[in-house]
This record gives sequence, C-alpha cells and structure tokens, in this order.
Amino acid sequence: MGNWGVASGSTGEVKNAGVPFSMAKKEIESEDKVYGEKSILPLKYVDMMEDIFHAVLALALLGIGIGAFFYSIKRLIETAPFFPNGMIQGVNDILFIVIILEILRTVISRFTDGVYQLDKFLIIGVIAAVRHILTVGASLTLQTGKSDVAFERAIYEMGLNALIVVALVFAIFLSKSAHRRK
Repeated sequence: MGNWGVASGSTGEVKNAGVPFSMAKKEIESEDKVYGEKSILPLKYVDMMEDIFHAVLALALLGIGIGAFFYSIKRLIETAPFFPNGMIQGVNDILFIVIILEILRTVISRFTDGVYQLDKFLIIGVIAAVRHILTVGASLTLQTGKSDVAFERAIYEMGLNALIVVALVFAIFLSKSAHRRK
C-alpha cells in the first residue's frame, strides 16, 4: 500500500489525494491531452511538414513572380500607345510583382525567425493600397467622358485607400515603437 500519493494538476492545485499515484498520473496525462499540451504527432514531424509546406509556397511564389515579370514585359511591349497606357500598366505590374516578392520574403523570413512578422504584412498592405490609388488615379486621368457617378465612385475609392494607407502606416509606427521598447 506504499504506492499512494498526491498529484497536482496543470493548475498547481492538489488533486487525487488518497488515490494510487499511477492512477493519478494517468488522469493528469489525459487532462494534458485535452488541454493540448501533448500532441498525437511528435512536434518535430509537425515542424518538418510545416517547413516543407512553406518551402513549396515559397517556390510557388517565386514561380508566380517570375511569370508575372515576363508577362508584364510582354504586355509592356504590346501595349499601344506606350505613353501613357503602357507606362501606367507597367507601373501597375511592377507594383504587383513587388507585392509578390514581399510575400515571398515574408514566407522566407518564417524559416529564419520562426514566426510571421506583422511589419512585413503591413508594408504589403501599404504597397497594395498605393498601387490601387495609382491605378484609379491613372484611369481618371486617361478616360474622358466618365459619368459623374463613376467619377464620384473613383474619388471615394481613392479616398478610402488613402485612409487605409494612413491607418497601415500608423500601425507600422505602433509596431516599430513596441519593438523599440523591448
């Protein structure tokens, strides 16, 4: 009868007083599984699968970026007239490629840092919003005979995207100041 003991749970409280230690240990282990402290798969295999998935995503993003680059060059050459339509389309395509490359950089930094970095996603959002502002602004400049409703809609779009840029830049500022405090 010497195998009696007291076991404490994951919260530190005393449990199972007067219960054989082996039974109390099994109960605590089953509680750990419920609260997610133990995994069915070993953690190294989960990490390895995650790394493989991120590597495949990085290669796919690299392929998409290369494809977008060559498609942009082709479209830039074929667009007539080059000024201003081709130039505006070229800037739009370049910003799209920059967005793809920033996402690729974020996925790659996941390998080195082990986490996704908020700042990188905020910067991608700023680039995307600025890209949209430039596209809408260019379409307003180039198109003649636009209806008043379409013009107002385009102005609202540009204003909303400008507010998004300001909010994202403020979020970047807050994130950077939080990193400096650490």
